[in-house]
Amino acid sequence: MSVGEDQLTTLPREMRATLRAYLKDVTVLWNSTLEAAILYGSAVQGRYHPGRSNLNLLLLLPAYDMEVLRRYARMHRRWSKEGIIVPLFLTEKDLHSSRELFPIEYLELREHHIVLLGRDPFPPLSEDIRGLAQHCLREIRGNLVRLRQRFVEAGGTSEAAEVLLPLSITTLLPPLKWLGYASDQASTESVEDLLTRVGRTLGTEIGPFEEAWRLKIGLISPGNLEMPRLFDRYVGALGALDDRATEVYGERTL
Repeated sequence: MSVGEDQLTTLPREMRATLRAYLKDVTVLWNSTLEAAILYGSAVQGRYHPGRSNLNLLLLLPAYDMEVLRRYARMHRRWSKEGIIVPLFLTEKDLHSSRELFPIEYLELREHHIVLLGRDPFPPLSEDIRGLAQHCLREIRGNLVRLRQRFVEAGGTSEAAEVLLPLSITTLLPPLKWLGYASDQASTESVEDLLTRVGRTLGTEIGPFEEAWRLKIGLISPGNLEMPRLFDRYVGALGALDDRATEVYGERTL
């Protein structure tokens, strides 16, 4: 199985070198049974920031073999140091059943991926996904609930806020992107344009989300005095977004 060199050339040079070496290892491990290796996430969305972002991969297999997975676990110790997180191990049946069960994740994978090895398992998408808006609303509300819970678990400190805000905004972007999918299919817009569109569509404050994104990508670094204020603004904006999105797109689901 050959590496998709044409696809790799679209990636930064240092990333190409890492992925070539990684793909060589997984090819040896699975031999001819590996059906595809797919790169997804920030690396293919123009949102990759060296030292801050990870490399996300999906390995498509015909079936699970726990012994091979144990061998992969030992091999992965090396690759975790290179920013590659543990991949998704899926069969084609797993992948396509996720279309209804995890529609946001499925759409993100389908719309933004690079096939590094093997074949592309994603068919053209020609119809709406049932229940997508409700799934988006659940993700937004769940983000708010988890954020408050994790802040308390972490002691309610400025340091906790600095860690939690980038995590929250990262998981918030996909449901915001796909919330209006039925009437306006999502595009490859930037984070800034996405947030502007959401603010305009829902009539809600987006400034704290923009600040959280700039914090994530290293453009701002609020100090111990300002970080709690930013966290308060963000939580307030997330609560208002949850209320407004529920009014526009459906009944509250949580």
